[in-house]
Amino acid sequence: MTNKYVSPLVERVATKEMIALWSPQKKFATWRRCWIALAEAEQELGLPITDEQLEEMRAHVDDIDFEAARRFEEELRHDVMAHIHAFGAVAPKAKPIIHLGATSCFVGDNTDLILIREGLELVLKKAVNVLSRLASFAEKWKDLPTLGYTHYQPAQVVTLGKRACLWAQDILLDIEALETVLGRLRCRGVKGTTGTQASFLALFDGDSDKVRRLDQLVAQRLGFESSYPVTGQTYPRKVDTQVLGVLAGIGESVHKFATDMRLLQNLKEVEEPFGKKQVGSSAMAYKRNPMRCERACALARFLMVSPLHGSFTTAVQWFERTLDDSAIRRLSLPEAFLACDGILNLYLSVMEDPAVYPKVIEKHLWAELPFMATENILMACVKRGGDRQELHEIIRKHAQDAAARVKNEGADNDLLERLAADPALGMSREDIEVILDMSAFVGRAPQQVDEFLREEAEPVLERHRHLLGEASDVRV
Repeated sequence: MTNKYVSPLVERVATKEMIALWSPQKKFATWRRCWIALAEAEQELGLPITDEQLEEMRAHVDDIDFEAARRFEEELRHDVMAHIHAFGAVAPKAKPIIHLGATSCFVGDNTDLILIREGLELVLKKAVNVLSRLASFAEKWKDLPTLGYTHYQPAQVVTLGKRACLWAQDILLDIEALETVLGRLRCRGVKGTTGTQASFLALFDGDSDKVRRLDQLVAQRLGFESSYPVTGQTYPRKVDTQVLGVLAGIGESVHKFATDMRLLQNLKEVEEPFGKKQVGSSAMAYKRNPMRCERACALARFLMVSPLHGSFTTAVQWFERTLDDSAIRRLSLPEAFLACDGILNLYLSVMEDPAVYPKVIEKHLWAELPFMATENILMACVKRGGDRQELHEIIRKHAQDAAARVKNEGADNDLLERLAADPALGMSREDIEVILDMSAFVGRAPQQVDEFLREEAEPVLERHRHLLGEASDVRV
């Protein structure tokens, strides 16, 4: 509908898979699965719940009458009670036992944790595929010398593949963080209104062992190894902060990568893919703007502040719970996952087929290499019997004069010609060219690429081999 606001994250950024995960259909169908898991476990432990009631519930997991739920909520002013009634309307025999002994957070919190788990798994899949593409790029360009920068000023020579390993290492750290938080994730289980399980203890006539077993059975039925051992009315809200922190960390990695790509595109050394009919500017027909990387940076900034929502919410959960967590979590969790999905898809898209221009890279390198080579030239002259201090002053003066010519006149760097023409150095241009072998200036960069890919990236990619092959779906 054109007269109804729709989040740009849904309309323009995230993929269908992540959008569906946070949809009303997924949420409320998961509520029903939680109610079924509870009823099944209660029956197993002896409560009078019939197979017929369970079958009736199972038959109506996904056919949710949202209009009926809306009408119930208008009357009851309670979304959980509204959906209990909507479920009971299509499963009338089961209606008396739906939500038996539970509080609203039983379905709300357990569902959130299920969605968080599935969302993290989707993010992990995208991150692994990003790592795979970066690894391929690094391998392809591991030997290509390129100008390294510190403070965005020319520094020593690196290789393009070595630079890509910086991006890959960031994503690898994010993958490890995803694995960690997924490994720690538990469900809320069945804890009751303030976490004491009093309602369930009453249902089982004071049998504490059965209540403990009920908690374990529900956790297992919901796909978790265990539940959080103690809760208030909600699961620990610090879990949200930790999850959002991992997503924000991915935002940091993507922002760093996308910023580097934007700088490289300005230098005309590397470009993000550009469609044959893509328009860079409505006015300047020649423009090839880094639109994907710019969008990734913008969304990453949104994502990087998301842990603050978790921190503030955790800090103000008075005693067993206050309800001011509800409204913000309806925004912070889905929006963070949608943004993270979007920027990873942009990352995948950019690394699908980035354009590399070796001739431009070489041109920029040669513009600075004479300055970087002065120490090597000095050492070669000393080996020929020259005085180190005198030669240093000669080379320093030529370097300063050549730099002034470049800056003041816009001329090419003529330092090598100046040095070859100075009899005090006793070196011809041919002698100097031998010293300027590019491979002598990149250090161990190619070997570092090989070692990083073999020892760090490949074990992670092998561990998640089943996740590889993700295609990006980017709307630019």
